[in-house]
This record gives sequence, structure tokens and C-alpha cells, in this order.
Amino acid sequence: MCGRFAASASTDTYVELFGVDEVVDEPTPTFNAAPTDPVAAVVDRVDKESGEVVRKLVTPRWGLVPSWSKDPSGGARLINARFETVTKKPSFRKAMAARRCLIPADGFYEWYAGSRTNAKGKPIKQPYFIHDAHGGPLVMAGLYEFWKNPELEGPESWLTTCTIITTAATDAIGRLHDRMPMTVRAADWDAWLDPALDDGARAKGLLGVAEPADLAAYPVTTRVNAVRNDGPELLDRDPDADKAGQVTE
Repeated sequence: MCGRFAASASTDTYVELFGVDEVVDEPTPTFNAAPTDPVAAVVDRVDKESGEVVRKLVTPRWGLVPSWSKDPSGGARLINARFETVTKKPSFRKAMAARRCLIPADGFYEWYAGSRTNAKGKPIKQPYFIHDAHGGPLVMAGLYEFWKNPELEGPESWLTTCTIITTAATDAIGRLHDRMPMTVRAADWDAWLDPALDDGARAKGLLGVAEPADLAAYPVTTRVNAVRNDGPELLDRDPDADKAGQVTE
């Protein structure tokens, strides 16, 4: 599961990295993106007037709400879509065929129950930050959907949401958690976003898993546990975890 991540890059960085044509929304840099938060995403959409494909930077709410949902309350439960069933589950099947996106991140967090305990003797779940070992971004595979509120009219009636596709973790991350986000290689960004590719099964073939040597992880403090906390200090290494001999890079 990917339930928290950092995405601190600027709008200008996203525009240059992905060749964005139109900035629909300016994403707010964050070191603690949580379910139901707006997150940066890149999509390709066909312009209705010109028929041209336009690459856009948008900020869908994290937690997918299928178009057929009665209300958006269930979105927080659909922050991840399993790679194994993404073309079969009704919640994700149509989006996999027609509404794919890229969700860039600095890295993501997972929690590991190690040997440390609190004052009551209960195990402390140690948060870890997992990132590209070479300092680059993690470009996660995502899906997005549009949901219309039947009680509203106009642009305000539409809600855009997204989910992150996950798979079984590689050996490097499996010791921390059994799932991890799937990524899209730079060479496959155009194909993944292409609206003309309407076969979900074919699109699955564009996804990859970061090689163990390409990922690194280190313990961070439990400040990241509270969604109200944000800032670069959340990426600081936890010295207490190091002293306790927790899992490290």
C-alpha cells in the first residue's frame, strides 16, 4: 500500500520534466500527501475544439471516486489500485482503459514494526522514507476519474480524483511492506498517457517496478504520522531508530 508520500517539486519543474502544455492547477508542494489531499498529476486530454492532445498539470483529489458512485465518500478507500486486478475491478477498469495519469513524487512512506517499544511495551511502528537511490523523482502510475455531483450545476459539480497503482514489493522494500507503487519509465510516459490507447491490458505492459538497486530507504521520525505535519524536516533521518539498529539502507 502507498498511503503517504512527498511531492515537493515546483510547478516549473513539472512543466519542464513532463513537457506540460497547460497548467490547470498549481500543485502545492508537500512532504506529507495523504488520502483526500489534492496531488500533482500529469494527464493527456484531447481538446474538444482542435482535436489536439494537450498535456496538462492538474491536482485531482487522492482517492478515486468512480463515475457511477452515488456519493464521493468512498474515495478515501480507493487510494490504491492493485496491478493484479486493475483491468477487472469495476472501480478501476474504465479508468485503466481511458484515464491514466502520472503522479510524480520525491518518495513514499511505509511503516515497519521493528524491535523498538514504547513506555507501555508496545511495538513502535517506525516510518521509513523510500526514494530513488540516484536522487531522481519516482513517477508513479496513476488513474483518474470524473464524478458529477447531481445536486450541483456548472464546473463546481465535477470532482476529479485519482489512485496509485501498486504491486508486490521488490526484495529491497518487501522487508518494510509487501506492496509498493508501480512506476512508468520516462520512455513510456507518452504511451501511458496516450488517450488513443484504450486497451487496459496493453497499457499494463508499460508499467514497471523499480529495481532493488534503484531504491533506498531510511527511518524518519514519527512526525510524519500526523497528517497536519508538513515540511522538509519530515525527511530528516531518525537518529533514535539508527541507535536502535532498525532496518536501514
